[in-house]
Amino acid sequence: MTSAPSSTTAGENDERVADRTAYEAVIERLSKASVDKHWEPYRDIPWDDPEFRVDQADPRWELPEVDKLGGHPWYRSRSPEVRARIGLWRVATAMKIGLQFENLLKRGLLNYAYRLPNGSPEFRYVYHETIEEGHHGMMFQEFVNRTKLPIRGMPRPLSLVAQIAPWIPLISTELFFVFVLGGEDPIDHVQRKVLKDGRAHHPLEETIMRIHIAEEARHISFARHYLRSRVPRMPRHRRMLLSVISPVVLGVMARIMLAPPGPMIRHFRVPAGVVAEIYRDNPAARREIRDSVGRTRELCAEIGLLNVVSRKVWQAMGIWAEPRR
Repeated sequence: MTSAPSSTTAGENDERVADRTAYEAVIERLSKASVDKHWEPYRDIPWDDPEFRVDQADPRWELPEVDKLGGHPWYRSRSPEVRARIGLWRVATAMKIGLQFENLLKRGLLNYAYRLPNGSPEFRYVYHETIEEGHHGMMFQEFVNRTKLPIRGMPRPLSLVAQIAPWIPLISTELFFVFVLGGEDPIDHVQRKVLKDGRAHHPLEETIMRIHIAEEARHISFARHYLRSRVPRMPRHRRMLLSVISPVVLGVMARIMLAPPGPMIRHFRVPAGVVAEIYRDNPAARREIRDSVGRTRELCAEIGLLNVVSRKVWQAMGIWAEPRR
C-alpha cells in the first residue's frame, strides 16, 4: 500500500512559462509526476480496516465551533449523535458533488484530447489526469456508500444544466479550463483548511483528502499553465468575452461547491432563519466564497482578464477583491 501524503505543503510549482519550450517542459514534468507519484483507491486505502470504519455517531464527524453551522446555538443544542450525522452528511455531500464535477471534467478532457494532433504533449498529460480523476470518483463514491446516508449531490435542475460542461472544449478550451479551476480551486481551498485546523479527523476522511490534494495540485497546475500559455495570444474580442464569462463561471462554481446541502437542511429540519443567519446573511460566508477563488482571480489579473467591464461582473458575483500587487 502506498501511504497517503503526510503533508499538503509540497504542491506543484506554479512558475510562469516564458515560451512554448518551457510550457512543454512543465507538461512533461507533470506527466512524469503522475507516473512516479499516484494512488489507487482500492489498493492504497484500507477500506476494511476497523479504524477506517464509518460510524454515523463517531464524534469526529461533528462540525467544529469555528464552522458557521458548527458554532451556531441551534447545532450545539442537538444531541451528539445528530451533530455527528450532520457533519458526516456535509462531508459526504462534498464528496458526491466532487465526483459529479469530476465526471463532467473527465468527459470534457476527453473531448479536448480527441482533437489534439499527433505528438502533442498535452495528450499524454490529459489522459493521466483523466485516469486520476476516475480514481477520485471511485474513492468519493466508496466513501458515500459506506456512510449509508441518502446523499444526492447536485440539485437535479443544476445537474441537468451541468451536462453542457463537457462540450465547452469544442467551443473554447480556455473557458473549459476556467471551469476546471472553478471546481477544483474551492475544493482544494476548503480541504487544505480542514487539514490545518488542528482537530482529530477520521482517518478515512483524512486519507482521502490528502490523496486528493496531492493529485489535484497537478491538475490545477496544468490548467493554470494552459491558460497562461493560451489567453495572452487570444484575439482581443475573444479575450474580452472570456474576461466577462469567467467570473460568472467561478462565482456559480464556488457556490455549488461550498453551499449547505439542501437535502441535509430538510432532513434535519434546520430552521430557515438559522440557514439565512449563517450562510445568506453572514459576511464570513461571503468572504469564504470570495477567498476560495482567490488564486484564480490573481491568475486572471496576471493574464489580462481583468478590465473595467469584467471587474463589475466579479463584483456582481460577490467574488471580487483587489489583486495583490
